Amino acid sequence: MPAPRARGGIGGSVRDSLVVAKRNLIRMTRIPEMVIFGLIQPIMFVVLFSYVFGGSVNIGGTTDAGAYREFLMAGIFAQTVTFATAGAGAGIADDMHKGLIDRFRSLPMARGAVLTGRTLADLVQTTLTVVVLAIVALLVGWRIHNGLPKMVGAFALLLLLGYAFSWIGALIGLSVRTPEAATSGGLIWLFPVTFVSNAFVNTSGMTAWLRHIAEWNPFSATVQACRTLFGNPGVVHSGAWPMQHPVWASLLWSVLIIVVFRTLAVRKYRSATA
Repeated sequence: MPAPRARGGIGGSVRDSLVVAKRNLIRMTRIPEMVIFGLIQPIMFVVLFSYVFGGSVNIGGTTDAGAYREFLMAGIFAQTVTFATAGAGAGIADDMHKGLIDRFRSLPMARGAVLTGRTLADLVQTTLTVVVLAIVALLVGWRIHNGLPKMVGAFALLLLLGYAFSWIGALIGLSVRTPEAATSGGLIWLFPVTFVSNAFVNTSGMTAWLRHIAEWNPFSATVQACRTLFGNPGVVHSGAWPMQHPVWASLLWSVLIIVVFRTLAVRKYRSATA
């Protein structure tokens, strides 16, 4: 018997992706500890960074703890959405390890739907985490000063960055043999990306070559854009284009990452499970 053919067209691909996303969301509800543990880590970062470093870091000419909390939150939000990458990679690696991906391949569905559905489900979980994190941030003293529309824009940029990075996680998950390796591989590169940035300290205190890397870091562009849109202190006035136009830089970086790594992940999916 010939293999069943996938339904063609964009509409069929969208339907297939939504079915896979629903499957992953149902799985998350049946394993609530996945969501709970995903919420605990960013909350710990908020509390620890706020009260350990608050009052010792100079932000805008002051070491006031409240100023640092407002400076910090854009970085914590961005770190949270990007660290979800490790979970995305581990989930795909687990499906590969159990042979579930091969079962999906036997169905008449779009080839990219499995990965797209997985990343969409991870985006929903990330959105929930960001909402809870924002509530905690408000409780520790973080405030938004530029109104609702810009606030929505800032959170949209954060979620777009998280979605873009989830495609990197998908590629890693398809490239390793076990979920444990996917988790480790998904975190190793995230630490330099998030810490060689403007997330937790002002880049003006870095050496010239490191500051240049930090200012062109896609992660830094999103953090800078969020601080600008939230009206939080610590916006760096730099000659680097991403720091001068952070909103556009954030959008361009995220779209570029999605295009490149989605293409690579779908190609890897076809060869890895063939």
